Amino acid sequence: MGRAKTILNPCDHAAQVGSQRLKGCLEQIYSRYNRRELIAPDPLQFVYRYAHTADKEIAGFLAAVLAYGRVRQIEKSVDRLLGLMGPHPAVFVRNFDLRKRAVFADFRHRFTSGDDICDLLFLLKKVLLEYGGLEAYFARGIRSDHQNVIGALSAFCDSLLAEHARRNRGSVRTGLKYLLSSPTRKSACKRLNLFLRWMVRDDAVDAGVWKSVAPAMLLVPLDVHMSRISLLLNLCEPQNVSIKTAVEVTQGFARIHPTDPVRYDFALCRAGMENDNITRYMLKTTCDGTN
Repeated sequence: MGRAKTILNPCDHAAQVGSQRLKGCLEQIYSRYNRRELIAPDPLQFVYRYAHTADKEIAGFLAAVLAYGRVRQIEKSVDRLLGLMGPHPAVFVRNFDLRKRAVFADFRHRFTSGDDICDLLFLLKKVLLEYGGLEAYFARGIRSDHQNVIGALSAFCDSLLAEHARRNRGSVRTGLKYLLSSPTRKSACKRLNLFLRWMVRDDAVDAGVWKSVAPAMLLVPLDVHMSRISLLLNLCEPQNVSIKTAVEVTQGFARIHPTDPVRYDFALCRAGMENDNITRYMLKTTCDGTN
């Protein structure tokens, strides 16, 4: 008896060819832009000021939560904030107390005030003293059945806000809630997913200092720019930027690179910053060819 022939579904075959074509296009963009010398003015640059993992964590976290608004203003604000904290931000956080609040009295980044920063630093101090670092605190929220970081990120943000409320008679500043945007409030959590990308992925751009979170669990740090690109690539339907959209977009990229769905995030964002017409043309023609 002869071996049965495998019948290929033409639609499946076309989708596979289209996916490979898109992956080739994205890899070209990755090769062009995913380079250490191109990091600035991305706030990731501040992570590489420091040699110690603890300092990289704190600097990266503060840089990420302030990563909203104009790029140059973000640079200026993060630079000033870290300058106020001295050469070892993790040591500064561990020793933070009420007397040091005055250091941030006139700090402001858009609608983030010095008081918001101080509230956050008190919470980070508790994390460092009790868990040793942000990674251990975050990892405690990961479960074996979790497919992505939503559960752990929700636990991370919600537990910190609950701790602040406990210390302050149930009151939590709006500014602190914004810095710790949780998936439970439907936020796309762009800035915190950006921080996770920096800490978890390990390549020429991302620092890769965390080892307890798999890159496959990361979500695309979704903003309006990445949402537009995702629409162009047919990775999502037109809708508001939300955690649901971030999951949908990430699943689209996971079909291209299952173990590292946020692999192309920096390169695509950098190409957008450069207003790269060649990249736009490559993506458009590639997607047109897959339709």
